[in-house]
Amino acid sequence: MRQYIAELKKLSSNLWWSWDTEAKELFKELSPLLWERVNHNPVELLRHISNDELLARLNCEFGEKLERVSKRFDAYMSETGTWAHEHTPELTRDPIAYFSAEFGIHESVRIYSGGLGVLAGDHIKSASDLGLNFIGVSLFYREGYFRQYLNQDGWQVEEYPMQYPESLPLEKVTDADGKDLIISFTIAQSEVHAQAWCLNVGRAKLYLLDTNIPANESHYRDICSRVYGGDQNMRINQEILLGIGGIKLFNALGISPAVYHMNEGHSAFLTLELLAARLAEGMSLEEAKKAVSSTCVFTTHTPVPAGHDRFSRDMMHYSFDRYLRENGIMFDDLMRLGAENPEDLHGQFTMTVLALNLSRAANGVSKLHGEVSREMWQHLYPETSADEVPIDHVTNGIHIPSWSAGFTERFWKRHTDSLESMTASPEAAESVLAQVSDEELWCMRYRLKRNLMDFVYRYLSNQLFHQHVYTSYLEDESSKSPKNPLSPDVLTIGFARRFATYKRAPLIFRDIERLTRIVNHPTMPVQIIFSGKAHPHDDAGKQFIQQIVENMRLPQFKGKIIFLENYNLGVAKRMISGVDVWLNNPLRPMEASGTSGQKIALHGGLNFSVPDGWWPEAYNGENGWSIGHGEQFDTDEEQDRHDAEQLYATLENKIIPAYYERDENNIPVRWLKKVRNAIATIAPVYNTHRMVKEYATRFYLERK
Repeated sequence: MRQYIAELKKLSSNLWWSWDTEAKELFKELSPLLWERVNHNPVELLRHISNDELLARLNCEFGEKLERVSKRFDAYMSETGTWAHEHTPELTRDPIAYFSAEFGIHESVRIYSGGLGVLAGDHIKSASDLGLNFIGVSLFYREGYFRQYLNQDGWQVEEYPMQYPESLPLEKVTDADGKDLIISFTIAQSEVHAQAWCLNVGRAKLYLLDTNIPANESHYRDICSRVYGGDQNMRINQEILLGIGGIKLFNALGISPAVYHMNEGHSAFLTLELLAARLAEGMSLEEAKKAVSSTCVFTTHTPVPAGHDRFSRDMMHYSFDRYLRENGIMFDDLMRLGAENPEDLHGQFTMTVLALNLSRAANGVSKLHGEVSREMWQHLYPETSADEVPIDHVTNGIHIPSWSAGFTERFWKRHTDSLESMTASPEAAESVLAQVSDEELWCMRYRLKRNLMDFVYRYLSNQLFHQHVYTSYLEDESSKSPKNPLSPDVLTIGFARRFATYKRAPLIFRDIERLTRIVNHPTMPVQIIFSGKAHPHDDAGKQFIQQIVENMRLPQFKGKIIFLENYNLGVAKRMISGVDVWLNNPLRPMEASGTSGQKIALHGGLNFSVPDGWWPEAYNGENGWSIGHGEQFDTDEEQDRHDAEQLYATLENKIIPAYYERDENNIPVRWLKKVRNAIATIAPVYNTHRMVKEYATRFYLERK
């Protein structure tokens, strides 16, 4: 029986379990209470459960489940008939190196802050599923991104709990002699050292660099303590570690990637280390640049100029003076690689420009974002029209197994062999949907909504307790007993994301009286769940959160509008599975892609969005709703007024009536017709399996 304990611990050490429903339920079954307390972390869970208990539990049904899951994991890891083996066999040999400053793989591994990291996490999981030889590179943030609390005034407070390698599925990277592998690189006039951890993500590997070792000066030990923490000096140090340190790690491990994929400009310094290697081989600078470009691809995620990392000439000189001297690179040549105007080398160094100059291919993350990016960077190609700027697009998607609730997956598997086969094409999805009655679909929706309502009650109870407002919010005034503030019978809208101001979280509160009538309609009420974090330095974003919290405490919205603190992947999974409508109202065209609205489709939810990011490609008039038609105005005030009016009008005249219109069996037939359309048109297209296949065939394979 002890070999089964070893199997259980083997499962816990590979994040494959995080997208296998039965594997997740296996760990949860050991102790549902502990599972919640350890933030769904099986490594930490097993540290609290004795081998005696495990041995005893293995003698019953639990042992049978473990054996079944373990066999499925072993079959997954040894499979040879993958998509990559059949379609891109070259990419099963030499690896693809994917660099990202954050990876949102699971809530228990807090090395992510928002959408960029979630996209990277879904990317690596699909690369594993498809059988690509895929290696990710990032940083090990010991304090991660912050834990968010709201004080009594609704103001965001940040806390940074430590995360420890021994409590995570991390393996120390060692050399051939079994000693800690230590790499060295230069920052300013100092030699900095880093160790590395390896995180297994299915068949893929993710290496995490870590400077918190005794060999470093104290200020360099803190380089990667927090995701996007600190000032500009900390930012450039993190990006040197990620890019240059990542290449040095590969050299130390003897890994020679076929292609280097830079996910946003944070890792673009990797091109300098590749350039230095070519120069050391005797190439001229121009020859070296061509050689480096031939192996690099670049994805940009930022549709506004201010969002791209820039460093002053003085900071670049301070940080790279010794590095350049050691590698025979002239400082002006470096500045030219990152200059938006090559004739002005005294301006700022732009990481996106460096990546564009030293990549063979570049792309935005939606069709609209590709257009915006070509216009934004057209000045780098003065002899080229905007349409001919060499920035393509690959629209983002989601890793469907990761975002499917257990009940949802089991529901669809009653009608198909797997979610992958169901979402292989719109035709495949329609074939499965034809087998499902409206009554069954509506049953699924009610089950998922009840799960969400129960989660919100438990979660909100803890939140309000530490805010010292529990009694005034969650106790029934007449009976003084606890009450659940939300109802599964009511149309439920969800809004959850990073609280950047351009996402306009409070837009729905623009006309309080009108929203009051909508929420409190006597026969067609509405309830809204908000969640999200503002960057620690973004006071305007924090004010948006505070504004929503203040509004939710108004008598007319009490128990009908909720804000859940500490948004993370776990909260996101609960919300996207249970809400009826996912609201998205950014300032167009500032949402590069967005993927949260894609995650609700298989759960039977519908998207309601400004036509920005991925939505203009997906929206067909019958699979959700649009807020306006892309109209743009000269001022933010005019834009907000127009978009708020469109939001209210669509809610009042289309969304709410469709939801509450029922047949003789109390089934919203017209609503479910839209749900079917959304499932068939969104799930088979807007997923990372399709996305990664596009990257593999269009970008990773070198074009001849």
